[in-house]
Amino acid sequence: MPDYDHIIVRYGELSTKGKNRKEFTNRLTQNIRSRLSEYHALIYKTLHDGLFIRLNGENYEAIREDLKQVFGYSYFQGAIKVKKDINELKEVSLKLVNAHESKTFKVQTKRHDKSFPMSSDDINRALAGNILHNTEYTVDVHEPEVMLYVTVDQDCIYISDEKVRGIGGYPTGINGKALLMMSGGIDSPVAGYMTMKRGLKIECIHFASEPYTSKQAKEKVLTLARKLSVYQEEVIVHMIPFTQLQLAIYKHVDEPYCVTIMRRMMYRIADAIAKERNIMVITNGESIGQVASQTPESISVIAKVCDTLILRPLCMQDKLEIIAIAKKIDTYETSILPFEDCCTIFDPKNPVTRPKENKCLYYESLFDYQELVDQCIRDKEIVRVSYKDGGNIDESLF
Repeated sequence: MPDYDHIIVRYGELSTKGKNRKEFTNRLTQNIRSRLSEYHALIYKTLHDGLFIRLNGENYEAIREDLKQVFGYSYFQGAIKVKKDINELKEVSLKLVNAHESKTFKVQTKRHDKSFPMSSDDINRALAGNILHNTEYTVDVHEPEVMLYVTVDQDCIYISDEKVRGIGGYPTGINGKALLMMSGGIDSPVAGYMTMKRGLKIECIHFASEPYTSKQAKEKVLTLARKLSVYQEEVIVHMIPFTQLQLAIYKHVDEPYCVTIMRRMMYRIADAIAKERNIMVITNGESIGQVASQTPESISVIAKVCDTLILRPLCMQDKLEIIAIAKKIDTYETSILPFEDCCTIFDPKNPVTRPKENKCLYYESLFDYQELVDQCIRDKEIVRVSYKDGGNIDESLF
């Protein structure tokens, strides 16, 4: 890999923002600085369409991997800074090309300093001519194996031979916070990832039914939260002791309606936690028709108990699409570990797929659910996890 001395981060979509553009770019810079905080020698410079980072000897390859996990930019490049001298630029561009084992190349120049005496085309021709004269490379303007990117800035020139695509979206936290209903399955971590990608910082809520659910199930959820924390440094997890409320449901409610009532109780608790934490959005991994509680009729009846806005990022995606994202973000292998959550251990044989609200209200009138809901909230455990803590599931629990 070339001896880059700078990184150029390009904003992409954020550059099109209007009056609030500065708010978005400032949040992106803040998130990048937080993600790269262990690299103490870095120096940051913000320009109109991007962020320039001087490496000062820091490890580019390590920074490169960390930077890939920040939402909100279009792409970044490792780059070499040179003087505004065409001969020095020729020398550096030749070294960059020779570092590759390829046969074709192309030069692309952008001039931010229009006073530079050579046009973009003049620079392209000068560099390409020098490379053609000193190597066996040929020019391919359509599908070059090596692409040289030249940026003429006000006080220098940057040259790069790479363009690393970002994961896009908006800077995490720019649109507030969301409470993710984390089950421990495949879907909810993916929903959390997609929620963060749209600029929402997440906290998680998990419903545990110990001793019916195991300590491994709890560790599994915390591991998933830790994996998601790479996109926002830390994730707060609200662990809800759900056992007594769940047992009361199965005691007073006919089996087909148990899941529906259970989900309504979960939403009541999530709604209260969201208000307590000043969170404007609840998000989850529901996908239309995937299970009995996710039919349009079920979703409608269940959600009526909740005042907080509910987002369902996976609503229109099928399972294979969700699994593909889970594998990409490294949550899939953890999600499929065989530790059941409270939704699966009491899974009824014939859950209702078209529940009626009046029946739900009838079943809920048969016991004092509000006291049990309040008890769940009072007894919650708050756990903070971060990718910086390292580690996965506690092996001693197996």
